Amino acid sequence: MFGQSKMVGDERLREILSTARTIAVVGLSDKPERDSNEVARYLKSVGYRIVPVNPLLTEVLGERAYPSLAALPPELAVDVVDIFRRSEEVPPIVEQAIARGVKVAWMQLGVRHPAAAENGRSHGLTVVEDQCIMVAHRRLKIPPR
Repeated sequence: MFGQSKMVGDERLREILSTARTIAVVGLSDKPERDSNEVARYLKSVGYRIVPVNPLLTEVLGERAYPSLAALPPELAVDVVDIFRRSEEVPPIVEQAIARGVKVAWMQLGVRHPAAAENGRSHGLTVVEDQCIMVAHRRLKIPPR
């Protein structure tokens, strides 16, 4: 139904988190106290490659930052786009994920955009809304890479 989130089940979440290698974190802050920084640090510590996406930064957590998904080098394969932006800023991020051929758009806790989610799904993306990737990773006991 339009306007309602389609929950992604634990089996699919486990599959995503077990097979993903590279996660682009859109809205990654360089401030350690911010949720985006804590989550990215955690993801990096368990073996994922983190690609910071923030137009105001050049480096975060020892990784080169890019101003947008569209600015990432074409040869850089991204498995998951983890979105730490306000809900109203999600549509162009999902569009860029579609254009790059990313398979998963993950909207962090408190982030939802039903129209962007439906657009992503209609283009073959798995879309997770309003969930923390770190919490899901811990809850599902995904082993470190």
